[in-house]
Amino acid sequence: MDTWVELLHDSEVFTDSSLEIMKRIKDYGGQATCSQLAAKYGESPNFYNSGSTALARRVAGKTGCPVMSAAGDSTKWWPILYVGRDASRDAEGVFIWKLRDELAAALDRFDLSSIDLYVATADGSDCRYWWLNANPKIWSFADLKVGEAQSYTLYNDNGNKRRIFQHFLSVKAGDMVIGYETNPVKQIVALCKITAEQDGEKIQFEKVENLASPIDYAVLKSIPELEKMEFFTNPNGSLFSLTKGEYDLLMDLIRDENPLAVEQGADKYDKDDFLSQVFISEQRYDMLAAVLKNKRNIILQGAPGVGKTFAAKRLAYSIMGEKDDTRIEFVQFHQNYSYEDFIMGYKPSEDGFELKTGIFYRFCQKAANQPGKDFFFIIDEINRGNMSKIFGELLMLIENDYRGTKATLAYNGSSFSVPANLYIIGMMNTADRSLAMIDYALRRRFSFFEMEPGFDSEGFVQYQNALHNETFDQLIEKIKELNREITSDRSLGKGFCIGHSYFSNWTECSDEKMRAVVDFDILPMLDEYWFDDAAKLQRWSNILHGVLQ
Repeated sequence: MDTWVELLHDSEVFTDSSLEIMKRIKDYGGQATCSQLAAKYGESPNFYNSGSTALARRVAGKTGCPVMSAAGDSTKWWPILYVGRDASRDAEGVFIWKLRDELAAALDRFDLSSIDLYVATADGSDCRYWWLNANPKIWSFADLKVGEAQSYTLYNDNGNKRRIFQHFLSVKAGDMVIGYETNPVKQIVALCKITAEQDGEKIQFEKVENLASPIDYAVLKSIPELEKMEFFTNPNGSLFSLTKGEYDLLMDLIRDENPLAVEQGADKYDKDDFLSQVFISEQRYDMLAAVLKNKRNIILQGAPGVGKTFAAKRLAYSIMGEKDDTRIEFVQFHQNYSYEDFIMGYKPSEDGFELKTGIFYRFCQKAANQPGKDFFFIIDEINRGNMSKIFGELLMLIENDYRGTKATLAYNGSSFSVPANLYIIGMMNTADRSLAMIDYALRRRFSFFEMEPGFDSEGFVQYQNALHNETFDQLIEKIKELNREITSDRSLGKGFCIGHSYFSNWTECSDEKMRAVVDFDILPMLDEYWFDDAAKLQRWSNILHGVLQ
């Protein structure tokens, strides 16, 4: 024993990592497998395996003690430190090593109080890291919302212990969990936190974040630094240990694809900002905002140039109270747009086809991560898509009364819901004769707000006065007169009026610029409107050109 005490004080033999291994084995009861030590205290099983081998080599080199003759086998060094036996079927690991009595007695006389028992994190805590394989229904953001409690049983439906059982016994409150699903796609889908130690039946955890962009298995497998991860070296089981280094690397991958929202730096934006940029009256704005907040789904419809797209984004800003583009998503529908693009579907990959989530599915996950903030999904040309084909079962879920209601998706069998904090704003051009009537099923679920030319709005009048151009003033008066005639035309109507955006956001007002708008924007549109009335078209060409003489 005296020799062991002397060796313990020799820093060239018992390094800091060697002392960590000794302290953890002592704390575990003097005997354990490498897997058990890794599960409880952190690091990988190889840390304890290779660390013990290296320590035994140094002891043999220092003392000249005999070594077993099993050439080429690293375990020949282990009997210098331990005596061993096969692990039972219930224990994790292959072999249980027990400290030699002399070494155990020497450790009792050696001060190990300064040696860390657990792997320390950057903030000094003894939090550990886990990888949990679970049914996709557990990870569904509709079934497990951010901040809600969830449990995972230590025994499966047949009453057998889950693997790796020792890991389940070792988790404790504060530990972090990488959430992984193995079907229908192998991918990391969530981040969780252990909220309570196991009670003999289950572990308790809560979801910290849904991953709008999951991390595929192929990406993980291609990273050399992760090849010794316990999940890859011993994939049979539900709960696997992660080292701090492995967890940090995984978090780097996750953050590359799922950056955290920036809490500071967004410019403030309110109703006054909206009215200064979007040319509608204050009364109309109040009505628009109230309808969207009440219905959660709205379609801005109107003639070309009334600023539907421009208004949609700024309407979102004004309700959010800030210009935060991370909470806005924008898409444009077309005839080939599909459910697979919007929600979920199989896409070609190197190995055939792979299930991928669509843009709306991912945005719903993103909104579910921050239930206290509003999110806006903006759809341009909403009536150009096949509504039933694109929305599928979401035609019910987007309804205000069904927000948060769960439905099972056909592709992956997981629950899905549309969060209550997500608003949908669509845009529809009423002057496009080629489009069929919008789907009545969708019409019932949206409110429709008519966007009108804003030439008489307070904002446009202030903008017009600031230009100080008499020709511009005369041209605007003629456009307003033209709109009155279009409105009274039984074959057209107010949905075909000329919008104010053709004349907006000008910093200079030259005759050339006004003539270009008339010749290349207004008159071609009138030519389409009155293709069967050449006299009327010519009359308005003369009127508008007469202003610009």
